[in-house]
Amino acid sequence: LQVADLNIGILYYFAIAGTGIVGAALAGWASDNKYSLLGGMRAASQMVSYEVTLGLTVIGALMVYGTVRVDEMVRWQAEHTWGLFAQPFAFFLFFAASVAESKRIPFDIPEGESEVVAGYFTEYSGIRFLLFFIGEFAAVGAFGAIAATLFMGGWAVPAAWADLNNNIFNLLGPLILMAKMTLVGGFIFFIRFTMPRFREDQLQKLAWTVLIPLSLVNILATTILKVAF
Repeated sequence: LQVADLNIGILYYFAIAGTGIVGAALAGWASDNKYSLLGGMRAASQMVSYEVTLGLTVIGALMVYGTVRVDEMVRWQAEHTWGLFAQPFAFFLFFAASVAESKRIPFDIPEGESEVVAGYFTEYSGIRFLLFFIGEFAAVGAFGAIAATLFMGGWAVPAAWADLNNNIFNLLGPLILMAKMTLVGGFIFFIRFTMPRFREDQLQKLAWTVLIPLSLVNILATTILKVAF
């Protein structure tokens, strides 16, 4: 399912994902509605905070793989082990930041119905509301694909399985990746139905005092282990 083999690899994905901040902020500002403006400001601050966490958590995995190219990451995992086992702490942090970045419960502060009506798309209806809604669910699928590729072997299977019949697994590659994406996305929606919403101050405190420091600790630990072994 890889559209293009880019030299900058995963960095391009994060660069494109960063443009979503502008859309949320401008949608709230352009509505001429105080609730929408507040929702847009919340969305911008939240997405900036958790994009920092996303970037830092990926650094540990890149140090292990030794490349930013997505296909090379998948090959490394197929030959050795999934990134989930090589970087379990990074996977946990990446998953938490992904839920926040896609603005799913319990991180749905920008659109909290009990506080800001519906957030930055309060004034939008019809096809405009549909595009916002589709965009949020597409973000869940995108983060599921990135998590499956970085930490769950992507479209490949472990080398021991591939030796059984490599041709069959090559043909099933897209289905294998989509199954892993569905697993990650389903777990995000499972959390949606089981956890209450954070307050705005709690959400920012979680990012800047917990997740980001832990991401830096993961980078330090990975560096020490690589130098030692």
